[in-house]
Amino acid sequence: MIRRPRLTLKTVALALAVPVLPALAQDEGRRLSHCIAIADATPGVEFIHKASFRDPVPEFSARISYIDHSMFLIQTPGGVSAITDYNGWHGNVDFIPDVVTMNHAHSSHWTGAPDPAIPHALNGWSETYGEAADHYLDLDEMLIRNVSTDIRSMGGVEENGNSIFIFEVEGLCIGHLGHLHHEPNEEQYAALGRIDVLMAPVDGGMTLDLPTMTRVVERLKSSVVLPMHWFSDASLRWFLEGVSDQFEIVDDGRSALTVSLRDLPSRPTVIVLRPRPLTEPE
Repeated sequence: MIRRPRLTLKTVALALAVPVLPALAQDEGRRLSHCIAIADATPGVEFIHKASFRDPVPEFSARISYIDHSMFLIQTPGGVSAITDYNGWHGNVDFIPDVVTMNHAHSSHWTGAPDPAIPHALNGWSETYGEAADHYLDLDEMLIRNVSTDIRSMGGVEENGNSIFIFEVEGLCIGHLGHLHHEPNEEQYAALGRIDVLMAPVDGGMTLDLPTMTRVVERLKSSVVLPMHWFSDASLRWFLEGVSDQFEIVDDGRSALTVSLRDLPSRPTVIVLRPRPLTEPE
């Protein structure tokens, strides 16, 4: 088994020193977030190339399908499903996810009228301007929580206008950075905890500039990084070149992967998924 470095005492002390953050709050009755907890080792990832979103997800795994822009479908073996940065359209299919998460920096990341049949629509911002959204949704096979960050707005800053959502599935910690406009501070890094699979915007300007995004990705030390929010292969290639000394690069045309906690690659890996709206299997 390949072991990841243990958390340092400094990191542990920092995590314990910031109990006021919504994502760190472990109220009575809440299932403990294993992504924040200390672990001796993490298992690994297994990739299955051509699964339809209608196919069963193998046990102990999560399937992640890149739909478009910043939208990913995350599915569990028992059929729980979530779509990230949901803008209201995920393909010409009859499919209602259990959860959608949204951020409102741009209209391509949210909808004001999600289908009322969706059981849980989680906004990455609060209805009270400037307050932090606080989500901790436990669906048994999937635990969803958020860490609030700021966004640029009208030439200024909207505090807590964006959320980084973390999806905990089958022991995996899957993080979606949303429309991130600044590098997380130390408290926010601590609140994120371990991120095994990271969805990172790599447009190079509308969110973070590429040097800063590269620094965020390298700081989080995720085993798998999925680039998103890229408008051309040019910005994608610039990002890949910037991290190629630290990450293996896989770009084989797939639009989805299945991830399980088993035998992490010896070197962290960037996997390029190609966006594809959900379609019925042929």
